[in-house]
Amino acid sequence: MHMQLLKNNKVVIFDRMDMGPSNLSLPRTYCIHRPNKTLLDCTAHSLLYDVPSNTFRPLLVKTDTWCSSGSVDPDGTLIQTGGFTDGERVVRTFTPCDDKACEWQEFPGGLKDRRWYASNQVLPDGRVIILGGRQAYTYEFFPNHRPPPPTSYYMRFLRETTDRYGDENNLYPFLHLLPDGNLFVFANRRSILFDYKRNRIVKELPLIPGAYKRNYPSTGSSVLLPLRLNGTHGLPEAEVMVCGGAPCGAFNMSDKNRVFVSAANTCGRLRVTDPQPRWVMEEMPMPRVMSDMLLLPTGDVLLINGAMNGTAGWEDATNPVYSPVIYRPNEPDPERRFVVLKPSRIPRMYHSTAVLLPDGRILVGGSNPHTRYNFTAKPFPTDLSLEAYHPYYLYPLVSPLRPSILSVESLGSTVSYGQVFSVTFVLRVFRPERGIDVSLIAPPFNTHSSSMSQRMVFVEVVGLEQLSFFTFKITVIGPPTKTVAPPGYYMLFVVHAAIPSHAVWVKVQH
Repeated sequence: MHMQLLKNNKVVIFDRMDMGPSNLSLPRTYCIHRPNKTLLDCTAHSLLYDVPSNTFRPLLVKTDTWCSSGSVDPDGTLIQTGGFTDGERVVRTFTPCDDKACEWQEFPGGLKDRRWYASNQVLPDGRVIILGGRQAYTYEFFPNHRPPPPTSYYMRFLRETTDRYGDENNLYPFLHLLPDGNLFVFANRRSILFDYKRNRIVKELPLIPGAYKRNYPSTGSSVLLPLRLNGTHGLPEAEVMVCGGAPCGAFNMSDKNRVFVSAANTCGRLRVTDPQPRWVMEEMPMPRVMSDMLLLPTGDVLLINGAMNGTAGWEDATNPVYSPVIYRPNEPDPERRFVVLKPSRIPRMYHSTAVLLPDGRILVGGSNPHTRYNFTAKPFPTDLSLEAYHPYYLYPLVSPLRPSILSVESLGSTVSYGQVFSVTFVLRVFRPERGIDVSLIAPPFNTHSSSMSQRMVFVEVVGLEQLSFFTFKITVIGPPTKTVAPPGYYMLFVVHAAIPSHAVWVKVQH
């Protein structure tokens, strides 16, 4: 399952193409003849979900998107790359619209190299970097500014971090754009600061402690913790967090021997802007593999989905993790940073996913640990349902503390770099001692526990004015540079007393 929230509050969702017929029919005139298949497939493997109306419509995707990657460009178009067989070198785009005219556009040969289990990151110049994949020790860009055909660049780090075939443990590498413009790249247990413009490693970072592997199929997850702008006129500190994973050899043990070893129960934090970065390790309340990590509007981190034993892969995990966990990165007491939340009743295993919605809910969907759809399998059937998780800040008890945005005082809801602008909101109960913030969140492309191009920035607050009994205006300064916040669409939240508003969309641009 792959998901991307778009700027018009719709979510594009798609699965691989060769799992068998889905339960959603395409329009009568649409059918696909899959390579090496004798029968036509007239069912949809992609759909567009409209969040406000809770409705959906099928979409036609023609090439196999299995284990592909993506990012949204500065204009709000999803750039979706790679996949399997006929889809491995395809670039697909989906541009959001408010009617039913928008469909997938596909560009065969848009990629130089095969991209299966690759990772994407949107860059300050609006391009997307596509890095790695199975037996692909290179990276490339889309759009490619060179004349055709596409060009790729060798990256020895990717070959060096590959374990033996089967294990591998460097697929879907973790990518984060840092405020100085370099990339943080993590694969297996190693990480580097990488200058993609010059194709060189700036710094080799310390090895993450412990014996656990962190990338697919020993699938952990990672976030760049929120960037906070505080008026110091320098670049903000940047800290990366990596959680979960599995021991060396875990995939082959589960896949060949049916022995499901315990997943990693540790997280590591690395402040990469320090002169001599070092990992600080913490223990989660339970081991986790295949969990999603999402940044919440409050700055907290949500871990959801996954299993406690085994790895990613077909029938390769057991013991689902039903309970999400919130991690509070700014809590001074390490014993209180992890909070276990109420459990779901649905096991969300391999090929499950989750995204943050503008109203603060978490859209959770999918789970299929089988080579084909199997809706009656025991103990973990294919589950293509969607559900919404409601974090604590949506409880009715705290609704008086929830801001409601009236307007963003910026032309066309655009925010320029370094621009001073204001947000007007209403609030029934104001608690000034609890603090108030404005956060910007770039919605990620989510698949296989990887939230690509996920980013959160707390902008600098320079003023707060009470206009009436319930109405307030907060004045903030936009992000300083494209490396701190790449151009594109962001959800803007006002956060009061750790309770966020419903988001409004703004476009960060020059």
